[in-house]
Amino acid sequence: MNPERPFASSVPSGSDAVIPVSALNRAIGTMLERSFPLVWVSGEVSNFTRAASGHWYFSIKDAQAQMRCVMFRGRAQYAEFTPREGDRIEVRALVTMYEPRGELQLNVEALRRTGQGRLYEAFLKLKAQLEAEGLFAAERKRTLPAHPRAIGIVTSLQAAALRDVLTTLARRAPHIPVIVYPAPVQGMGAGARLAAMVETVNQRREVDVLIVCRGGGSIEDLWAFNEEVLARAIAASDVPVVSGVGHETDFTIADFAADVRAPTPTGAAELVSPQRVLLLRELDHRHATLARGFGRMMERRAQQLDWLARRLVSPAERLARQRTHLQQLSVRLASAGARPVRDARARFALLRMRWQRWRPDVAVHRSAVSRLDERLRGAFVRRYERDAAHVAALAARLEVLSPQRTFERGYAALLDAQSGRALRAPTALKPGRRLTVHLAEGSADIALADVQPRLTDGF
Repeated sequence: MNPERPFASSVPSGSDAVIPVSALNRAIGTMLERSFPLVWVSGEVSNFTRAASGHWYFSIKDAQAQMRCVMFRGRAQYAEFTPREGDRIEVRALVTMYEPRGELQLNVEALRRTGQGRLYEAFLKLKAQLEAEGLFAAERKRTLPAHPRAIGIVTSLQAAALRDVLTTLARRAPHIPVIVYPAPVQGMGAGARLAAMVETVNQRREVDVLIVCRGGGSIEDLWAFNEEVLARAIAASDVPVVSGVGHETDFTIADFAADVRAPTPTGAAELVSPQRVLLLRELDHRHATLARGFGRMMERRAQQLDWLARRLVSPAERLARQRTHLQQLSVRLASAGARPVRDARARFALLRMRWQRWRPDVAVHRSAVSRLDERLRGAFVRRYERDAAHVAALAARLEVLSPQRTFERGYAALLDAQSGRALRAPTALKPGRRLTVHLAEGSADIALADVQPRLTDGF
């Protein structure tokens, strides 16, 4: 294929040449990929779809045109954010042709937010980081003092928010002194200077509560309050901090780091300052409550004094009462001491009577035991005599069958000297065989010299 004319080299020559649609689309796609290098394209996201395969399909558009885009899973999984409908983004893509449908598309390799989107992305990233560190945890936030002795304000001297805050404080709490700590709220280095002023407030220890505020504006105007240095200074402050930045819909990192977030600078002034009219009204109420309480206490004391006066008696009468009370206690003590003894004796008599009723007759049982003993002795003697007679009969029978008696009648037993078995047939007698002969008065070992066996039926 000719690198200078890829389309021409892929199509057959001749005016009447016919090519398939797929070949045409393929040639157009090859030409687009070689003619357009990787470029950054900006636009607004629309029709975003995440397929089950993990691929992203969407379009980017502006006021005059739009272009379909595809970002394959291998690239999409490394994207720092997921586009949403209406986001303005920039994509780094290659112009390609989707051959099956013959549609032009951008093969996206990377994407990023543009303009306000970049700032918002940075805002979310820093917010997530500080939240993970615990700077926004509710347990570290402190309660604002109910009656501050002095109020501090960190803002620009030219800010319209300062006038609103001072006007609100003068109207609500003119008796509380206000100290302004000037610092720029917009521009290069504004966040660092605001943080330095917060640290100065903590070093001087002049106020009990601090307001960090400025008026509304774009996200670029409020960006000083989204810087990490200011958020960390507010979180480390020993003086409770109220943030009042922008309008009610504006949220900054300083709002999350502060102990209390106010929707507006004026709202911040109202949060830190007790209203003087309400304080005076509460003071009158407390004064009236105190007066009523003091009056009721005096009445109770007077009533108690009258009651004590009625209880006051002469020493002689008091001694007589105590003597009478002592006699009553003595009678009760004597009665209480005698009652347990009577109860114990009655219980003992009852138990003795019950024991006598159920006590066994020993003589009757002793007579029965004697009779049983006589019967047992008689049964034992009779059993012994029967067993002795039986043993004697067995001994006589054993004596008759004893081998010793057979030997005494002249018989002998021949046993093999090695195996100890008895010899029963003449054929077992062989010359040179050693035998043991058992007789009536002993035994002897012999060796056979010459044997002539003879078989007979008996003697």
